[in-house]
Amino acid sequence: MLRLDGVTVRFGDRAALDGVTLQVAEYEIVSVLGPSGSGKSTLLRVVAGLQQPDAGRVLLDGADVTGVPPHRRGVGLMFQDHALFPQRDVAGNVAFGLRMRGARDVAPRVEELLVLVGLAGAGRRSIATLSGGEQQRVALARALAPEPRVLMLDEPLGQLDRTLRERLVVELRQLFVRLGTTVLAVTHDQAEAFALADRVVVMDAGRIAQIGTPQDVWSRPASAFVARFLGFENVVEAEVRGAEVVTAWGPMRAPAGTPQGAGHVLIRPNGVELDEAGQLKATVAARTFRGDHVALLLEPERGPALEAACRLPDAPEPGAAVRVRFDPDELVWLGSAPGEQSDE
Repeated sequence: MLRLDGVTVRFGDRAALDGVTLQVAEYEIVSVLGPSGSGKSTLLRVVAGLQQPDAGRVLLDGADVTGVPPHRRGVGLMFQDHALFPQRDVAGNVAFGLRMRGARDVAPRVEELLVLVGLAGAGRRSIATLSGGEQQRVALARALAPEPRVLMLDEPLGQLDRTLRERLVVELRQLFVRLGTTVLAVTHDQAEAFALADRVVVMDAGRIAQIGTPQDVWSRPASAFVARFLGFENVVEAEVRGAEVVTAWGPMRAPAGTPQGAGHVLIRPNGVELDEAGQLKATVAARTFRGDHVALLLEPERGPALEAACRLPDAPEPGAAVRVRFDPDELVWLGSAPGEQSDE
């Protein structure tokens, strides 16, 4: 359906996109995830035709649309701020894209879309009377109205509070699956990306750092950059020697198939276990209640700080002296090239 082939965009000496190649299949939902400045919004603008690449091609259904203007590409774009017209009512906003394409008798299509997004009967309402979540639904209905070949979402839930975002992202996925919509969504919020997408693309400095299903990316980060971006703190330089991974915290058993040599390793918080017979002494620096567990910040006798997940009744107080052992099943080898571009 959609392919980016070696796309590069430069702003002066900086490459906002650096030879990016990406494929999105028909009916697939792909989330592009990354920190500010990673190139994810530039990627969306290139697909939409709002930014011309310095090199590479954009193909839709096999046709090269790199030089085709935005209004002739047959793609839909929904912005973070929704960009609704305050002088138009709900129905007028939804109908706008249809009328721009010369459609007549748009009222039935508008009402169909309002029912679809949960705003049945709201066509005459003023935009000013809508909540943030309702405005988001109107913007979505307007983007879906012309039946775009690819629907692109630019931080679609970024202005909503956390509870509303968590509910709406589930509704969005259900809606896109039901409609068979091909979606390319950009976000900086990993929870939003994982809940929405069939595949996740993690970007770093204009390149693709990892592509995979949400489960694959979460369970097997491809690099130290990806692991840290996902919020894992227990990442450290390491070296594999034989069957051991040597780290600043001490040796650990290497996962099966780990190549010899230097790189980085992640030990998940669940794998940092408090054990009187543990190999590493540490002091509890802080504890944070997380609902079903307590997150402990440990200051070990050697190496950087460690995060551990502890059951509520067993969580020691700050200042307590503890010993730590590492569960090798919670260790992830991250390799030696953080930020390296990868593809599937």
